[in-house]
Amino acid sequence: MKMQQNLDYEFFSGFANGENPIELKEAADTFAEMMCWYECAIKEIRTKLEVLNAEFQAKKSRNPIETIKSRVKKPTSIFEKMERRGYDINLHTLMEKINDVAGVRVICPFIKDIYSVADMLASQDDITIIELKDYIKNPKPNGYRSLHMVVEVPIFLSTGKKPMKVEVQIRTIAMDFWASLEHQIHYKKFKEDKVEIVEQLAECATVIYETDLKMEQIHKELFSVKELRKDYSVREKEIEMQQKQHS
Repeated sequence: MKMQQNLDYEFFSGFANGENPIELKEAADTFAEMMCWYECAIKEIRTKLEVLNAEFQAKKSRNPIETIKSRVKKPTSIFEKMERRGYDINLHTLMEKINDVAGVRVICPFIKDIYSVADMLASQDDITIIELKDYIKNPKPNGYRSLHMVVEVPIFLSTGKKPMKVEVQIRTIAMDFWASLEHQIHYKKFKEDKVEIVEQLAECATVIYETDLKMEQIHKELFSVKELRKDYSVREKEIEMQQKQHS
């Protein structure tokens, strides 16, 4: 707890550029307001995704989004990231340089859904794509796969419209399963046998990715059969109507 308090003090004293208690309180209040902005930005993105998911369900009778998770980065995590990257500790730098303060994770059933969701989100006229990283086509050395988008979305405050950045990660259920377990392992803290561990993780990621591809192929084949049956049923009804008209 003491370490946490010291880190928070260092964090806000850096933002205040001094140790004056009044300046510290003002910095803390401003930071809290900024975190509210990020929360609002997350709500905007979540609403857009939920609407797109509902529309897709209405049109195609299935959902391209399984679940949506979100979070705002903790103050200590923001401080550590800024310090690690050598940034000046101030609110302006935070807004300009740190793109993942607000994070939304979208879990999809299939790989094709990832790109469909990304395209639908990017097509919104009030969304600006700041950055796009495709770790599905170009996975990280440890096997990590996901599509990362940093988007800018407006939020509407009492003082007017304000653009805010949100990082959106889109991945399949299988990719999220791997990433969750990889995070639990915390292998980065260990020096010995790190190369071997990375190789094992990459191997597991490859197996999971291949499973994703197989499941998508199975879904595609089943969907094709369903469409053929639907077309056959429509054609059958047309023939039946023609026979009635000629009888």
